[in-house]
Amino acid sequence: MTAKLFIHGVPDSPAIWRPLLAALELGDTPVAVPALPGFTAPLPPGFAATKEAYVDWAIGQAETLVAAHGPIDIVGHDWGALIAQRIAMLRPDLIGSWAISNAVIEPDYRGHRIARIWNTPILGEIFMALSKADKLAEGLAAQGMPADIAREEAEQWKNRDKRRAILKLYRSAKGLSFAHDWALDIPKLPANGALIWGEGDPYVELSVARRYVANTGTPLTVIEGAGHWAIAERPTEVAAALRAFWNGL
Repeated sequence: MTAKLFIHGVPDSPAIWRPLLAALELGDTPVAVPALPGFTAPLPPGFAATKEAYVDWAIGQAETLVAAHGPIDIVGHDWGALIAQRIAMLRPDLIGSWAISNAVIEPDYRGHRIARIWNTPILGEIFMALSKADKLAEGLAAQGMPADIAREEAEQWKNRDKRRAILKLYRSAKGLSFAHDWALDIPKLPANGALIWGEGDPYVELSVARRYVANTGTPLTVIEGAGHWAIAERPTEVAAALRAFWNGL
């Protein structure tokens, strides 16, 4: 089976993929589930933590897999979805398929409230300073993330580099606005892509996905009763959607 690369988002870590990977039962399939630099360990020296820096890093991850196994299936959630799409735009030679969940490069989307706070100097720093791990764990679990993963990711929140990296990332994207850069390259995306969306996402509403699909013809699977973290909240349904997509290639 084609090798798989899974890229997580914010404020997550590779832990967010555990329920889905268990549901997919990939067996001997080569799988890479890397952590975004700075998210589970200190930022590497000299790493800029901009959106372009994370894309360059992810291309390196993809190139390593491709060198060993040929073109890959890339799966991304949240910021990982945006990075996955950008890789597919820039390096279609690396990609057998791309599938993304609960974020998409869409020209009319302008970011959610927290993204706008993180994008604002001083206000973003104050938000980060006041954000406590226990409250983060409660909030993530309340939105459908499995409690054990929520606790694990909240513990990582104590890493100052992670919070610094998030501010740099969002500011490099002007909150979450891609109309004047990445969105211009949507026509470059390979056709072999798919969207999988938690119906009740409060950060990137289902209407954003539907608008993207109407403009591009990309297939969309809606996971009913799930929110932003559908990949962990409803892993069986997401796994079924991914398998159907991959089997149809």
